[in-house]
Amino acid sequence: MHHCQLLIDNNPSAASQRRTFERINPLTAEVATCAAAASPDDARRAVDAAAQAFLGWSETGPNARRTLLLRAAECLQAKEPHFVTAMAAEIGATAGWARFNVMLAANMLREAAAITTQITGQVIPSDKPGCLSMGIRQAAGVVFGIAPWNAPVILGVRALAWPLACGNTVVLKASEICPYTHYLIGEALCEAGFPSGVVNVISHSAQEAAAVVEAVIEHPAVRRINFTGSTRVGRLIAESAARQLKPVLLELGGKAPLLVLDDADLDEAVKAAAFGAFMNQGQICMSTERLVVDEQVADAFVDKLAGKAATLTAGDPREGRSPLGSVVDKRSALALQVLVNDALAKGATLVCGAAKGELLMDATVLDHVTPDMRIYHEESFGPVVCVVRVKDETQAIAVANDSEYGLSAAIFSRDIARALRVAKRIDSGICHINGATVHDEAQMPFGGVKASGYGRFGGTAGIDEFTDLRWITVETQAGHFPL
Repeated sequence: MHHCQLLIDNNPSAASQRRTFERINPLTAEVATCAAAASPDDARRAVDAAAQAFLGWSETGPNARRTLLLRAAECLQAKEPHFVTAMAAEIGATAGWARFNVMLAANMLREAAAITTQITGQVIPSDKPGCLSMGIRQAAGVVFGIAPWNAPVILGVRALAWPLACGNTVVLKASEICPYTHYLIGEALCEAGFPSGVVNVISHSAQEAAAVVEAVIEHPAVRRINFTGSTRVGRLIAESAARQLKPVLLELGGKAPLLVLDDADLDEAVKAAAFGAFMNQGQICMSTERLVVDEQVADAFVDKLAGKAATLTAGDPREGRSPLGSVVDKRSALALQVLVNDALAKGATLVCGAAKGELLMDATVLDHVTPDMRIYHEESFGPVVCVVRVKDETQAIAVANDSEYGLSAAIFSRDIARALRVAKRIDSGICHINGATVHDEAQMPFGGVKASGYGRFGGTAGIDEFTDLRWITVETQAGHFPL
């Protein structure tokens, strides 16, 4: 069993009245982690520490910030074995998924380090004689980052890397589902040498979530919020922040379509579909949930996909013998089964896959899915993908856009000009041609449209999100005023 406290001012700290909560291992029902359960007052204490550290950190030079972020990447990678153990125990993740998390998160810290000297402004021509007019980007203040459990190292690091690079201080709210995994991120940054109060991590019980989040958002020192998670919770975060007139960056749910056009390379499309649908048991915001396939190639595509999916079995991640681990909890597993049963009852065909036990589910493919089935519209967030057959390109685009979500999409076609034309008509923040819907790189502008949120993480796009653009002038001549 792991133990973790709050991390405030670079010091492990017990919560008020030494309150704790437990995260249960989804497969063994044993206690995976005993974590400090912050109260709203504890959360305010973390923000106070970040606010106290802001002035010094915001005035720290870009190369000093760069050095610490690069050192943090090394410290994070050194903790890879701990992340592997923690993610298996807390969320049932495979070792491969945990190692990928650490690798990409370390790259995010390195990319954030690279942008410390790219936070530029501009000189703007003024009609006023002798007026030097400038647009200057400055750190905003304390940034509140809220990270989810499904890609915990990647998304936990993303919540703080760009804010830190831009000169902000941060409070990271750990998920109650993986508190120790998120605590390890804060520990790595402290070990890298970040000054006291620059990085703070709080954890809380599920019962205290709303009160803790509200307390942080209401704190006057908090100037930005970023949230990655469900659309339902994202709306609540946005409403709370709006009352305080505070900007929010939201990366929310998805129902990613992968379009297989009539001229697609089916072997390549199958590889991408299997990876996009079943990596991390389909528990990724970009996961392929809908395979929109031209009916001319649908039979051949489904046959090939069935063969690939049959090899993707689920097992205990600690044993390392199966490509898939467990679904995160019983509630999610039950919800998946309800969606599958509803589709089957309404005429869908089960091509392959099944649940085995409460939390283990092999890669599952449903064919002949139609709009009257719940799984056509609802985010499944599990190792289930549905095939929707269409008559032509026009219908494929219509089906792809027939969703409240708009995060990631993919198109398979041998005609790149055609695929680009189709891509421009897809309602999504991200679209990949002849690639999987699951694709992330630290330097890319990452985010969605519609119910998948707004704002962009990554690269220079992150600078806009985590700085204030200020207009500053310098008068170089004697003033002439009409009064």
